[in-house]
Amino acid sequence: MRYILSDNVALRSWRLVPYAYYIKGLRNAKGLRSDEYEILSRCDGQQEIEDSACLQSLVSRGFCRPSQDGETLSNWQKERICDNRYFPAMNWMITGRCNYNCLHCFNAADNQRLQSEFTLEEARRLIEDAEECGINAITITGGEPMLHPHFLDIIRSIYEHGMYVEELNTNGFFITQEILDEMKEIGCRPLIKISFDGVGHHDWLRNRQGAEEDTLRAIRLCVENGFLVKAQTNVHRLNVHSMLPTAQLLNDMGVCEMRIIRTTEAPRWVQNAGDACLTMEEYFDTMLDFLREYVKTDCKMEIDVWNFVRLAPQRKTYRPSSIECGEGEYRDSLPVCRGNRGMVAVGANGNLYPCHQMSGYYEQHHWFLGNVKTDGLKKYLKESSYLQNVCATVKDLAEHNEKCAKCRWFKYCCGGCRALGLALTEDVFGPDLSKCLFFEGEYWHKLDSAMPGYTSAYRNILFG
Repeated sequence: MRYILSDNVALRSWRLVPYAYYIKGLRNAKGLRSDEYEILSRCDGQQEIEDSACLQSLVSRGFCRPSQDGETLSNWQKERICDNRYFPAMNWMITGRCNYNCLHCFNAADNQRLQSEFTLEEARRLIEDAEECGINAITITGGEPMLHPHFLDIIRSIYEHGMYVEELNTNGFFITQEILDEMKEIGCRPLIKISFDGVGHHDWLRNRQGAEEDTLRAIRLCVENGFLVKAQTNVHRLNVHSMLPTAQLLNDMGVCEMRIIRTTEAPRWVQNAGDACLTMEEYFDTMLDFLREYVKTDCKMEIDVWNFVRLAPQRKTYRPSSIECGEGEYRDSLPVCRGNRGMVAVGANGNLYPCHQMSGYYEQHHWFLGNVKTDGLKKYLKESSYLQNVCATVKDLAEHNEKCAKCRWFKYCCGGCRALGLALTEDVFGPDLSKCLFFEGEYWHKLDSAMPGYTSAYRNILFG
């Protein structure tokens, strides 16, 4: 009897991950046993397959089904054997150009406007490379990505090659009903992450008069069209007291999540901040004040206070961001950053970075990990300094960093955020001092007292 893969299943094989599959619309691949993979690789609607317990198990679990005459696999479903390491996602800055000139832009090493951009030909070539490397999900960012003259052509090409846009980072200025209609027609319904830096304060940080009004209009339009919207809010000394009214406004507008980010020591912000940058302790303390008041409201919007805590009001739970591993989950082979290890970061000039939050620092110090415009993507996912960087392990960090190696909390925090460690210590293996503050200052007790009635993930680690 002939069988065919279910429409939402695609087989993939990489170095060190030889037997895997994607479910359509989900970023990460999952593993299979070798015998399962072998059977599924023959489920193309053409080959006769002998019945077996393994086959029936695959059918019952929804991986495949009996085929009808003439059925064939889509291009996306066809088995792809990739001669490179596994990376399921790419964070792609399609343009460095922007209609704003934000005072804190972490992509910039100075206050000059960025002009780098992918041509349509370069973009299509990278999309083809990404497909060949087995990448599945793409985050589109900038600059302002919707300023790119071929923005929709790039989106369309991603879907034509079987991948999908998971997230779109934008300032919202160019969002129109027509653009959203075309995205829906393509089948593109990403999480739209729109920057909004507080009621009455947005224009200053974005360095453009009228930016706040344009952003709120864009948020309303996206929500009305059924797109999930996540607001990304930079907090500093000048706008910190606007966080609660801002959160209440966004909640009432239907935003699903607000991510509050301490505007941190990227090269451009250091030049422009003056005394506006909160110390890490001020950041934690003012965010505690914000959370204490937010949980008293009837707001249901989730809150992610970057590098501090994630709050889910509908479930009455929170998770301290400093905990990377639960009890018994630590192992020396864990990557120093799971985000960097799973998502290739490509700048508008084609340069590769561990993550975009590090890009300005890398440019400032002329650190070069490779360029996909000149060399393509695949070589860097096979053997390269880029690969060595993002595949570095927590063991490597501990061997380089005595403070972390000797810390009793290291097996839980795993050294923290590499971008922040770099910004605060000028060392890619330097300690993330915000994590040190969290544990040394016993901020888990302060979080617990600030949010009565909420339960904490990993409570046994912190309070056991």
